[in-house]
Amino acid sequence: MAEMTTTGAMSASALRSSMLQFSAPNATALYAHYISKFQHGGIFVPTTRALELGAEVIVALTLPERPERFAIGGRVAWVTPVNAPHGRSQGVGVAFEADDKSKAVRAIIENTLGDMLTSGRGTQTF
Repeated sequence: MAEMTTTGAMSASALRSSMLQFSAPNATALYAHYISKFQHGGIFVPTTRALELGAEVIVALTLPERPERFAIGGRVAWVTPVNAPHGRSQGVGVAFEADDKSKAVRAIIENTLGDMLTSGRGTQTF
């Protein structure tokens, strides 16, 4: 469980330890990391950090052709270990929370990807 302050907010050290970053420079990279099969969407974040299933995280997400960075809350829904088969990168799949911010980011992602979502091309996900 994350370290909390007396006001119930996450402490700075807990916040840093739960923060992941992912930047998609283009739609192809975004497609390779986006997880449409999660109920509220999600993203695969390459990382060597040891995170457990169910861990609460915040993903600082930068999308193609968007100047802003989105801070999206979620939970680790799977872990891809080092030396995974099929050339998959080590990292975690983060399922987005069911809040308005996540819904808005999911809409931006799916609008950006368009027909790529049904292309069947290989990804870092499933």
